[in-house]
Amino acid sequence: MHGPDIQWYVVLSALLFATGALGVMLRRNPLIILLSVEIMLNAANLLLIAFARLHGREDGQIFAISVMAVAASEVVVGLGLIVAMGRRNIELDVDKLRTLRG
Repeated sequence: MHGPDIQWYVVLSALLFATGALGVMLRRNPLIILLSVEIMLNAANLLLIAFARLHGREDGQIFAISVMAVAASEVVVGLGLIVAMGRRNIELDVDKLRTLRG
């Protein structure tokens, strides 16, 4: 296997996941929370691809591509909701968005 060992991928993935988790827990802006969730999904994809490469199989790569497709659709829906709320001048604070308004 050429390139870095699996340990480097695991450490990088753990750092990315921790950064995303901190962003979800500490921020109140829904856009930042959405981006943090995306960072966490990319950390999981990095591990899937690294372990698939370690074992010489394509299963992890195929699964990572399908996770990326689901994540892209999640971002589209989330960004659409955030833009719609921003246009209606609704305050974008996650703590205050607990109830749905009609």
